Amino acid sequence: MKNTVSKSNMVFNKSFGQHILINQQILQMIVDKSAIRPTDIVLEIGPGTGNLTELLLQRAKQVICVEIDPRMVIELTKRFKYSQYSDKFKLIQGDFLTAELPFFDLCVANVPYQISSPLVFKLLAQRPLWRCAVLMFQQEFAFRLVAKPGNELYCRLSANVQMLSRVDHLMKVGKNNFKPPPKVESSVVRIEPKNPIPNINYIEWDGLLRICFNRKNKQLSAIFKNKSVLKTLEHNFHVIEQEGIKVNDPANNVKQLISSIMEEEDVKGKGKKDKKDKKDKQNQQKGEESESDDDEDNNQQPEKQQTTQNPFRLKINEILKSNDMFQMRPVKMDNDGFLQLLCAMNAQGIHFK
Repeated sequence: MKNTVSKSNMVFNKSFGQHILINQQILQMIVDKSAIRPTDIVLEIGPGTGNLTELLLQRAKQVICVEIDPRMVIELTKRFKYSQYSDKFKLIQGDFLTAELPFFDLCVANVPYQISSPLVFKLLAQRPLWRCAVLMFQQEFAFRLVAKPGNELYCRLSANVQMLSRVDHLMKVGKNNFKPPPKVESSVVRIEPKNPIPNINYIEWDGLLRICFNRKNKQLSAIFKNKSVLKTLEHNFHVIEQEGIKVNDPANNVKQLISSIMEEEDVKGKGKKDKKDKKDKQNQQKGEESESDDDEDNNQQPEKQQTTQNPFRLKINEILKSNDMFQMRPVKMDNDGFLQLLCAMNAQGIHFK
């Protein structure tokens, strides 16, 4: 197989996250782990010069590539449009995050790292559901996807993705396997969407996770005594008490959830802020650790002083105590625990939408 990268003088665009995987052995391993069937339609995001694309074309019924860079579109067209794979090859030029996607069975890709989070959630919102995705991410992001309760990387992303899918880490990939080499190590993960998806209100679910993971190392009793949290939940309580709550279709809830998450992502500027974000994250983690040490002192205050001034806070404390969650910390809670908490809150008219 020819390797167009090694013979090309093309300057790769860092704003598009262009780091072309050139190690043939790793490319082959990714394809093997995808378990492609001859009848499968495969989606590839950011194919670059087409090294992975060619291997996918050898096994799949069709490969649909989504590429944003016009220069890469020209390279891909030259390489495949008049090749033996021309009937199998379909190219969509545009931004994956805004593109309308056709049906596909599998997604296999070396993902542009700066759009990792919105990319995952856009895939999980795609209907009809696909069978499997084998994707390469920045290693820390991949570890966050698969992180379990108690792991320092366990976060809202972990809980949300694991509620909607099964995620497995497949292999690590060193930076020297790319041209140009990225500044970070990479990992390949497999994502299999749950079908059917769990029948819950995902807007409520994510609202709870936002509150809990904002200070994931603190006890729930401390998290839910925060004045702004109490104010929001009490407002919701009175509004819903008067107007009632509309139960939406879970699939529609997922789309709303994905839209909300994608709106949070400053995709264009994220690459430039990676170093700053990493430093901020480290500082936040240190702050969370120090704040968690204050839980005991807070809980030692007489309960009457904590609760009599705010009956709504007393209501929440009673819910936490009756469910043995008063001293639990989000970082150690699994999705069943969050679901139990959500159901207990909802049953008492407390909502997170």
